[in-house]
Amino acid sequence: MAKSINKKNIAKSKILNNMMINGSTSKVELAKNLNLSMPTVLSNVNELMELGIIMEDGEYESTGGRKARSIAINKAYRYAVGVNITANHVGMVMINLAGDIVRQERKRFSFSTDIQYYSELKEMLQQFMEAGAEADRILGVGFSLPGIINGTERILIKSHALQLENYSLKMLEQTTGYPVCFENDANAAMLAENPKSIENAVYLSLNNTLGGAICVDGRLCTGQNQKAGEFGHIILVPNGKVCYCGKKGCADAYCAASALTENGTYTLEEFMARLGKDKKADVVWQDYLEMLAVLISNLRMAYDTDIILGGDVGGVLPAYHMKLGEMIFRYNLFDGDLSYLKYCTYTKEASAVGVAKHFFAEMIEEI
Repeated sequence: MAKSINKKNIAKSKILNNMMINGSTSKVELAKNLNLSMPTVLSNVNELMELGIIMEDGEYESTGGRKARSIAINKAYRYAVGVNITANHVGMVMINLAGDIVRQERKRFSFSTDIQYYSELKEMLQQFMEAGAEADRILGVGFSLPGIINGTERILIKSHALQLENYSLKMLEQTTGYPVCFENDANAAMLAENPKSIENAVYLSLNNTLGGAICVDGRLCTGQNQKAGEFGHIILVPNGKVCYCGKKGCADAYCAASALTENGTYTLEEFMARLGKDKKADVVWQDYLEMLAVLISNLRMAYDTDIILGGDVGGVLPAYHMKLGEMIFRYNLFDGDLSYLKYCTYTKEASAVGVAKHFFAEMIEEI
């Protein structure tokens, strides 16, 4: 009996994961795409509909017989909240079960270990959640932070960006009355891309600091000491610019968004608006793309997999795809096209979205 229940749970998980990634579908398509028998699909879909997790959302065109009904995730069934904490900002998102952002806020809010910081964050979060959904529909609150994190022990092992080491995250946990999880910001951004659907990829997070993540067989690869994907601290230029970590020539000093905004003197949007009008900005952008091309070429040679460009700069790069590609070809003589170069699904607050999705994965496992 236990064995059949387990098989049923696996089938439910497959069905829900497929629908959350691919959207509206039919029972026939589910059986075909997931290699499940029609009776298995029918029984599981019926149970999920009784629970209110999925629902009928329309009809397919008739091919002569009875019209097939399409089914979809009930987006409003549950919500999750993600909070991305940086040295100078806090970004908050609320997502529905389909992964859509239903509410979003970003505020300038300098990080501090003082109790006042946590008190203000708690109030900010409460107001944000109350305006977004009923309390009993929110599964939990996830926090993403720059640095190496031990999520089980609730410890930020090291963060150059926040200037912390072996710092307890339990005060953050107490800012909300909901279940909480913690994740490195770049890993969280990768999770926003639904790793199970992409299987293998490298994620390059081009925010104010530069981070990265690695996905192998649909799972995050974090390394022996949770340091895998620290692409920002690969030496790109020996004895080059000083990085905030203290080393010289790190990729972060050349390819993070801060390299364009003069460490936040102005916004990325303001910088991009200067292109074509300001020769100095044009030179900075040309140099930036050149160094990014070197980094991308190195990552492609090291991992031989898709590379997803994300973060604030990742959101503006699709318009410069061919220009960036020309530069990459100068350093990479092994690829004849740029099909491996992808762009992020979420151009804003990807880390917050990814850490919020953790709770949907938990919910699916428990169904």
